Amino acid sequence: MQPLSSTSTVFIQRDTRAWQFQAWASFAIAVFLCATGLSWLPGEALDRAFMVMGYVFCLSTAFMLAKFVRDSQQAAERGADAGRDVPMWKLVVWGSFFTAMGLTGWGLVRMEINEAYKAFLGVSWLFLISSAFTLAKTLRDRHEADMAEARMQGRRQARAEAAASSAE
Repeated sequence: MQPLSSTSTVFIQRDTRAWQFQAWASFAIAVFLCATGLSWLPGEALDRAFMVMGYVFCLSTAFMLAKFVRDSQQAAERGADAGRDVPMWKLVVWGSFFTAMGLTGWGLVRMEINEAYKAFLGVSWLFLISSAFTLAKTLRDRHEADMAEARMQGRRQARAEAAASSAE
């Protein structure tokens, strides 16, 4: 790896504003569709409560899993053992995600409601999970680009200060 010279150009990849808007809009639409479907869910109050808890559990574990996978990938790329999680944490993260998805799917299948309504809830739920992964990636990409930009700014400032002190 070569040190950066004053003439080096570094490109920091950022998502377009259109992509960021799409990620946020998709997530907002998915949340709206899920909230609408759950608020008008026919049947017992206990079924509604179960499904709301299931959707929230799925959503939180999707964000947790997205972070875990990205952190693990970055640790592997750096070859850093210190940044890697213990195997039990890997089991907790993946287990939580599959438990949330499985229990929510089981609850949806076993509910005694119209099949078209089940399909609406199922599709909106899967849309929510996929848009959560997309949003998590978009937010993490933005954070990493901001951090890279801050490091570059710090390097530029240090070079400028070193040049100013050597000129004196």
